[in-house]
Amino acid sequence: MITAVADGVVDVHAHWLPRELFALPPGAPYGALTDRDGELHLGEVPLSIAATAMSDVPAIRDDMRSARVGVRVLSAPPFAFPVGDPDARDYVASFNESLAAVVGESDGALVGLGLVGLHEPDRVREELAALAATPGIAGVAIPPLLRGDSLDRGVLREVVTGAAELDLAVLVHPMQLPRPEWSSYYLANLIGNPTETATAIASLLLSGLAEELPLLRICFVHGGGSAPGLLGRWEHAFTRRADVSRGAKRGPREGFRELFLDTVTHDPDTLDLLVAQAGEGRIVAGSDYPFDMAQPHPVAFAVDNGLPAAALAASGRAFLGLTPSR
Repeated sequence: MITAVADGVVDVHAHWLPRELFALPPGAPYGALTDRDGELHLGEVPLSIAATAMSDVPAIRDDMRSARVGVRVLSAPPFAFPVGDPDARDYVASFNESLAAVVGESDGALVGLGLVGLHEPDRVREELAALAATPGIAGVAIPPLLRGDSLDRGVLREVVTGAAELDLAVLVHPMQLPRPEWSSYYLANLIGNPTETATAIASLLLSGLAEELPLLRICFVHGGGSAPGLLGRWEHAFTRRADVSRGAKRGPREGFRELFLDTVTHDPDTLDLLVAQAGEGRIVAGSDYPFDMAQPHPVAFAVDNGLPAAALAASGRAFLGLTPSR
């Protein structure tokens, strides 16, 4: 629940995790997060970022000043999503409590997106309702894929549907899922993450779920992954294949224009394509702080490539539910 935030551009895509939760949820697929001489490791993999950047609020606020960000929306890093052991209730509750405390002390400069359990559909509404009643929490962050399902089925559908009913924002962040052919060259991130996101967008649009939830405020990070470049292919199939069009009444291009998409595209031409495909007021600033794939100057990157700061501020507030998004 938020009623106001600080002035300036809203960075909707940034990560935070308190040190006491570095162990990650039970059954976390990549191992624990550890601080080794000031540098973060995920299991045995170095993340190339300082531990303080992930956990310390003063470091986050310093980066906001440097990046000219007025408001930063904090969510858990994707490896902290409770996708492993079903018994992650304590972890989820601890994260949400810690997040609420941090954003509550920020004078509107920080906003939170909480966690919910991802194993028990019957508990989703209860946990979402608790988030909706928490000051400073605007919504929930979720993965795009979960145990063979996406947003149109299973627990993720319950989360998206419940969030729309409770006026909560949803941020969808990929998990860098491993595949043997992506084991080298960081391809699980470079190809895997955009593919995960595109899969979730296609599932949401082609299933008709987006049409069922006209008040849903949902943001897909990394510029919507590979979806902007695939919309033409999806639209073509929608007009020619019954198995593509049976779930939705409108084509995917129309539905895409109602989604929120962030600016973490790493390339002006890719950002231009995103702007051409997205709806007016649907592009929001994102940084992916503090990861090595982050856009370190999110406001400058967007403004230098034709997106006014005022428009970014307005779209960020619309995503958070502070102004009408339609």
